[in-house]
Amino acid sequence: MARESLGDRIWYKHWPPKVPKCLDYPDCTLAEFLKESATSHAERPAIFFLDTEITYDRLWDMVRRLATSLARIGYRRGDVVALMLPNSIQFVVAYYACQLLGVTVTSVNPTYKSLEIHHQLTDSGAKALIILDALYAGAREGIEGTEVRQIIGTNIVDLCGFSAVKLLLGKLLKKIPTGELPADAVQMKALLQAPPDPPDVDIDPEDVAVLLYTGGTTGLPKGAMLTHRNVVSNAVMCDAWLWKKEVNTGIIGVLPLFHSFAMTTVMNTAIRTGGFQVLFPRPPADLTELFAAIEKYAAKGDLIMPGVAVLFNRINTHPRVKDFNLSGLTMAVSGAGPLPLEVQDRFEALTGSIIVEGYGLSEATPVVTGNPIGAYRKQGTIGLPFSDTDIKIMDKEKGTRELSPLPFAVAETGGLTEEQSLAADDYTGELVIKGPQVMKGYMNKPEETSRALRDGWLYTGDIACMDADGYTIIRDRAKDMIKYKGYAIFPAEVEDLLHRHPDILGAAVIGVPHKEFGEVVKAFIIAEPKRPEPLTAEEIQSWARDKMAAYKIPSLVEFREELPTTLVGKILRRVLRDEELAKSKP
Repeated sequence: MARESLGDRIWYKHWPPKVPKCLDYPDCTLAEFLKESATSHAERPAIFFLDTEITYDRLWDMVRRLATSLARIGYRRGDVVALMLPNSIQFVVAYYACQLLGVTVTSVNPTYKSLEIHHQLTDSGAKALIILDALYAGAREGIEGTEVRQIIGTNIVDLCGFSAVKLLLGKLLKKIPTGELPADAVQMKALLQAPPDPPDVDIDPEDVAVLLYTGGTTGLPKGAMLTHRNVVSNAVMCDAWLWKKEVNTGIIGVLPLFHSFAMTTVMNTAIRTGGFQVLFPRPPADLTELFAAIEKYAAKGDLIMPGVAVLFNRINTHPRVKDFNLSGLTMAVSGAGPLPLEVQDRFEALTGSIIVEGYGLSEATPVVTGNPIGAYRKQGTIGLPFSDTDIKIMDKEKGTRELSPLPFAVAETGGLTEEQSLAADDYTGELVIKGPQVMKGYMNKPEETSRALRDGWLYTGDIACMDADGYTIIRDRAKDMIKYKGYAIFPAEVEDLLHRHPDILGAAVIGVPHKEFGEVVKAFIIAEPKRPEPLTAEEIQSWARDKMAAYKIPSLVEFREELPTTLVGKILRRVLRDEELAKSKP
């Protein structure tokens, strides 16, 4: 499906000449891209994982076998299957088997605790859970009381072809994590014994392909309904933007595939382009493991690495970074938060690669903009809208008045100057977008959908301005969202979980600036005064370890007798942030 031209947009002034402004988007599923890659280059590598190579023909064969088994069990178009898996061969196989059948995928963060798991499984209506065996014990309580009727388990090395002796030794020495599954669980590797004969399914491009949970300004995460058209179009857009890639380009998968950033820029883009993925089951604690992988897989093709500013800064400051040859890394893509100019310049000097900064959000599958590759790149900006993507800046108050671009163009080397920043205030508002990658809406949340989607435009909640060349500058992130090491943390969700502590009467959460991590989570707590002994920060943090992902646990806790609120009782986080800012001033 081709889209109509957007006309003469100002960002076309520096549009990369080899990227079409309008693209053709086939009415198919992502599985068709895998089939095409398997047909065109069957013997080329599709995945490298734990020293195991999976070729495209083998990957396509496993996807069809699993799809056959899922269909025989009874899963049909429109059913929801949850994946609770780290980066692995199994994640890719399960995700694409579901796409082939028209089964909706919802990916659960493997670090989630019981309350978070229960919410996502319940809200999505998932009927099956494909889970790593080592994660099941921690997830069991969260699964209880949901519609999940089938557990499909797998060990992290099930598809790696390890010998029986190596498997036994690895598990005995605890180098291969494992865990007990329920007696009625089905092994994923047993399902892969079925013949590769999945049923033909008539799938509508507007069917929901992925139900991606994302935080909001109120309550627990919402399910963004991403259609087959959404995920297909965003993969096609990324393919077009990366016009300099070679056919055998590899994409480093350090970021988690359960998150929309890597799901699209690593997995779906690699398969669309016929390139390969180098997957890490978790971000390496010792970055020399990443450096060694870059050296090793550079022999297979040029390498691209999507990442976040914290990762690039860790690479820059690693004491052994110069001991490795990182020249095989030709490009990095930075997202999920601002990229400091100093970090960008140092990384490029160390590696010889370039970093292009972009912008996205889960509700847009997620990629919206990017700096051009091999063209006019502006550091300190999120670049230009992707093909067929329209953006505008609307007034912050009501979102009904479009604001003009800045009367000046920012420099190539770093966003707004201090003087320009003041001049830009009248041109700064909410970033809104329109394009084929924009979600269908939030599942079972019509009111929140109507606030986010207005006349086909997605209101992002991010505050931005556009310069005279059409480059967008994010001036502030969504009002209350916290960015910790690239993770998006929503205070209302953490507050909701904290309020479940029996001795917490009130809680407010904000982000506090941190030089290394971007921000850390700080909680303001009203504790039960009748406790025999006062509630402590350590007690809250220990309690929270079983209730929420580690990165959401407050690093700082302050106890108060009351919290600032509006007349109707809404907590004023802005006041708390202002107080913290005042403390930091000399």
